[in-house]
Amino acid sequence: MASTRTVPDLTSYLKRAGHVLETQLHAALGEIGLTTRMQCVLSHALEGERTQIQLAELAYLDKTTMVVTVDALEQAGYAERKASATDRRTRIIAVTEAGAKIAHESQAIVDRVHRETLAALTAEERAPFVAALETLLNDRLATPVDAQPVRRARERTN
Repeated sequence: MASTRTVPDLTSYLKRAGHVLETQLHAALGEIGLTTRMQCVLSHALEGERTQIQLAELAYLDKTTMVVTVDALEQAGYAERKASATDRRTRIIAVTEAGAKIAHESQAIVDRVHRETLAALTAEERAPFVAALETLLNDRLATPVDAQPVRRARERTN
């Protein structure tokens, strides 16, 4: 049966592109012992004093994954959980000196992978492509919809 699609399958395009780019980043960052999650959390933690919950939101990580990621960063000596300077009851994720060093090194790797990816486009195509993605992310794709998963009805057994 022929497809009834009348517009490009954006979901497949974006999922596949995101997946492949993520695997390329994972392989490149693996060379210095970081995961993409670790790199993302470190880079956001360097931007300012942030709690684990704030960093999880910025990195699009669930609570459990965030805890595991921060544990790994602590074990590697790249970050530590500390009391906030402004509210002693609040714990923040502080980047250590070693963490700042590897965060800068990892950002150079991420930038390289992104540059290599964009190199597949002509110079004239790059800026409009990135601008179009930014437009989508600031408009129709800015906020996820809170939807419950669809569940199949249980079959009755007699």
